[in-house]
Amino acid sequence: MDSLSGISMFVTAAEMRSFTRAAAHFGVSSSAVGKSIARMEERLNVRLFHRSTRSITLTAEGQLFLERCRRILSEVEAAEAELSELSGTPSGRLRVSAPQLTGLLMPTLTGFMRRYPDIALDIDLSDRMVDIIEEGFDAVIRTGAQSDSRLASRRIGSCKQVVVVAASYLKQHGTPSHPSELAQHACLLHKFPATGRIERWPFRLAEGVADPVLKERMTCTTIEAITYALLEGEGIAFLPTFIVEDELKTGRLQIILEDYMDQTVTFSMLWPASRHASPKLRAFIDYVVANMRI
Repeated sequence: MDSLSGISMFVTAAEMRSFTRAAAHFGVSSSAVGKSIARMEERLNVRLFHRSTRSITLTAEGQLFLERCRRILSEVEAAEAELSELSGTPSGRLRVSAPQLTGLLMPTLTGFMRRYPDIALDIDLSDRMVDIIEEGFDAVIRTGAQSDSRLASRRIGSCKQVVVVAASYLKQHGTPSHPSELAQHACLLHKFPATGRIERWPFRLAEGVADPVLKERMTCTTIEAITYALLEGEGIAFLPTFIVEDELKTGRLQIILEDYMDQTVTFSMLWPASRHASPKLRAFIDYVVANMRI
């Protein structure tokens, strides 16, 4: 089993291209990972990694060994899955990345925890675009179109995106009747953390008409912070309806410029296509798809 543990550390370090990140994945020190790899190299009498102060890369021998080790771990996962299925109880640790939308996600995730008490969730709530395989995630929840051929996916659901504003803001500043009037209104803008790019408000405009100028009141990388400022009457925002549906029902918030907007956001579950879908992963996918309220 020590050899199997070393193989798992080697594969994780190779996929993440970092002893430090591999160490975080296993909950050990980076020196422990480095020593494990060094013992493996000594036993095999071959160098598996080129090392520098900033990065590690596989040698030709390391690349060949990686492919064999992946097959070994795949067989072990398949064997564990068969035994788990026989026991009838999915179990183990599941590492998941999802957008920083606690109001949407946590009811589903806590429901899953109650349904499967033997599965331990390790959740990364972040708006950054993680690399599932490189960073060692079992699954991720993402929005938008997906094009990574390394990944399998299932659609969770979709909802409309709307331009929305507090009734208190409209009472004080009036209601814009055309997107071009947003240049005279406070706008609460979402910035993608990975790129620093401001999310576009995709209005349907006449051919040749440029996108409207959005007067910046606040720019933020988290949608929940934008929602808070929105509810306080600090400006106009572009958000998915699931975030504000209760406030829309009560009238605290109102949709504006609806004739110029026809946009939806789609949520999907993705996982490495090359890996055996273990019972714990299948249970997670099926539960989220069936229970997430979008």
